[in-house]
Amino acid sequence: MHLMRVVGLIPARWASKRFPGKALADLCGKPLIQHVVERASQAKSLSEVIVATDDVRIAEVVQGFGGKIQMTSPAHPSGTDRIAEVARDLACDLVVNIQGDEPLILPAEIDAAAAPLLSDPSIPMGTLASPLTLEQAADPNAVKVVVGLNGFALYFSRSPIPYLRDGHVGGASPYLLHIGLYVYRREVLLHLAALAPTPLEERERLEQLRALEHGIRIRVVVTEQRSIGVDTPEDLERVRRMMSQ
Repeated sequence: MHLMRVVGLIPARWASKRFPGKALADLCGKPLIQHVVERASQAKSLSEVIVATDDVRIAEVVQGFGGKIQMTSPAHPSGTDRIAEVARDLACDLVVNIQGDEPLILPAEIDAAAAPLLSDPSIPMGTLASPLTLEQAADPNAVKVVVGLNGFALYFSRSPIPYLRDGHVGGASPYLLHIGLYVYRREVLLHLAALAPTPLEERERLEQLRALEHGIRIRVVVTEQRSIGVDTPEDLERVRRMMSQ
């Protein structure tokens, strides 16, 4: 029986439009990226956790707290391309792309996302989603996913999908927020990164649509936990308050 080797890759770059250098921003006495590495390292499914970065400052800090790094080209248009460069030289079965700006990610969520691919070799790719309120669904920064009865993604959009034709009739909100953590079979990741951007991907500015447009199925695991990404200094302050409580 082949024991599956699962590697967690955390893409981290310096140049963030809204918050340059956020990977090293101080959060309760530790750099943001250290919180992500420490939490990811607690996931039972991961054999190894590596930070993929193009910046010496980030690399030095990660090595300073005992984390592993892999330097990558600064030319990558996306985090997916960055982790694909690292995955090319890795001996592993599955790659988990963990966002470098989610310091509250739960180790159990990483394990939950990986579980379907560990138990079913026919699943090429997986991700997470969590329930979203009616009010939040209108925000284009909150990416929505619609999931089929078989648990696979039908579509991702910045628009509120599904559309509620006759208004909302009682019950729970039908919206799911997509959480940007991905699990790939290594060869699927390399294949995807080699493909040109697709029309829907470019219109919505959502990389995961490239997979759907090419017929690559994405298994969605729904979790009650909503991870909070740090895109701005205000987000960092919000997470700081939550952590100090």
